[in-house]
Amino acid sequence: MGNSSGKPVVFTDEVNLNHFRLLRVVGKGAFGKVRIVERKDTGLTFALKYIRKDEVVRSESVRNIIRERRMLEHLNHPFLCNLRYSFQDIEYLYIVVDLMNGGDLRFHISRKTFTEDAVRFWIAELGCALRYIHKQGVVHRDVKPDNVLLDSEGHVHLADFNVASDFTPAKPLTSKSGTLAYLAPEVYEGKGYSCEVDWWSLGVLFYECIYNKRPFEARSHEELSQKIQKAEVPYPVTSPPVSMPCLHAISSLLEKDRRKRIGAISFESFTDNPFFRPLDFEALEYKEIEPVFTPSSDKTNFDATYDLEELLLEEAPLEARARRQKPREALKEDATEQEIRAEELHKMIETLFEPFNYTTVAAERAPVVNPEGGTPTSTETPSSEWPRPKSSSRACDDGHQLVPTTTNPGHQPRNITQSRSTTQSPNGSPPIPTANLAPVTSEPGQNQVSFDPSAEPVSYSRPINRQRGSTRSTSMGGGVQVVLNETGSWSEMANQSSAMITPKPDVTDPNAQKPTGMLGFLSRKKGRDRSPKAKEKGVLGKEGARVVISQG
Repeated sequence: MGNSSGKPVVFTDEVNLNHFRLLRVVGKGAFGKVRIVERKDTGLTFALKYIRKDEVVRSESVRNIIRERRMLEHLNHPFLCNLRYSFQDIEYLYIVVDLMNGGDLRFHISRKTFTEDAVRFWIAELGCALRYIHKQGVVHRDVKPDNVLLDSEGHVHLADFNVASDFTPAKPLTSKSGTLAYLAPEVYEGKGYSCEVDWWSLGVLFYECIYNKRPFEARSHEELSQKIQKAEVPYPVTSPPVSMPCLHAISSLLEKDRRKRIGAISFESFTDNPFFRPLDFEALEYKEIEPVFTPSSDKTNFDATYDLEELLLEEAPLEARARRQKPREALKEDATEQEIRAEELHKMIETLFEPFNYTTVAAERAPVVNPEGGTPTSTETPSSEWPRPKSSSRACDDGHQLVPTTTNPGHQPRNITQSRSTTQSPNGSPPIPTANLAPVTSEPGQNQVSFDPSAEPVSYSRPINRQRGSTRSTSMGGGVQVVLNETGSWSEMANQSSAMITPKPDVTDPNAQKPTGMLGFLSRKKGRDRSPKAKEKGVLGKEGARVVISQG
């Protein structure tokens, strides 16, 4: 599946939809969808978010979309979904970001129950992401499992800055923006808030990952608001039980008093919490610690219904957008006020939603490396040659002024006693150069992350590797195609595919000599013993494996 055009594609032109090969749809939002795309010239894969202009205008969300686009241009961190391209045509706005093919956190926690170690790893990485965006003067305001994406190795990435906002300590925010169940008490109180609300939302997400439900549930918005403002969090008794350090960490994030809430006080109050203390946060931010849970590479981590909707229900699928489009009709003389307003908003979009290309935003081209060990692109450079960014001095409303630091260009990560990943480059995330992150200081009030808006962002996308031996690919409809090239062998393919262990046949069993093949499992006797599945790392069991014995 892909888009094609009669004219040859000129990649030196301003980036447009024809530069990409369109693959499967993996998500759906309020105004558009998200699908995997591949650059036709480099083979790098990305996630394309495409948004209908008419829907944006109708909902008066033009300023939100433009603000999100401008914010993403200045953000670049290993635990974010970073902006790579933006462009528009007559009908759609396009935002191209890093591809995270491990699915979103909601997908996983709704299907499985995870260990405390796995959840601790996620919350710690998200804490690093929050510290970074707060240093840049940005509050996310919608931290929830749906907006946390996993790459193929299991690292988390904060996404969707649609309701994010710039903030300054001198001018608190007051709007109730975000998802109601994740809003902090101070948002409902209406007296003003700042970046500390993200730490509360992280606590709600943390609670949900452990208990598979939100801490506050109600039948109406008013009842929900009252419960959150009281902040009386129930902690059910479970089997297996939740550890005391884990409960303490959740309660410290779900602290009603923002002056006592960990993370909001200082980043050290978060990292020094007993639950997170065992982690080396410097190594964590360099992606030197191996994730506890790794998403399945054999199964899809996305909901297939989005792809079917695009095929069956969409009047004009995205493929048609690559072809020539008719311009918008001119405004009529007898146009209504509503039509005049809509035309003004469309012009605002055309003017202010600027194109972006991460390969041309800086004088020095950032390296794009193949994380799977294949042939790197011609722009690859050793990690030691990366320029070290400078930090930005921004403050949250907790009163801690962040001081820019000068870092040693020759800094190398120190020896880490924690377990390390053998590869520091997840699929969809090339290695983070050691020169790209400043060391985390242990002194209170000195939380520092370096960032230079003038330096070109790192690409966390990856080229698609074509294997030379036998290959297996999954179609959009869910079918599997096996291709045997000249260097492959069927026996090798069979050995690689034999994931199921079957018991040895009983020589006294008359059915033992029956041929076994793809449908051989149909002839198995009922009740025959089978080998148990290996326990998945970081997974306690299926959804509901942490059984609630009594409500807190």
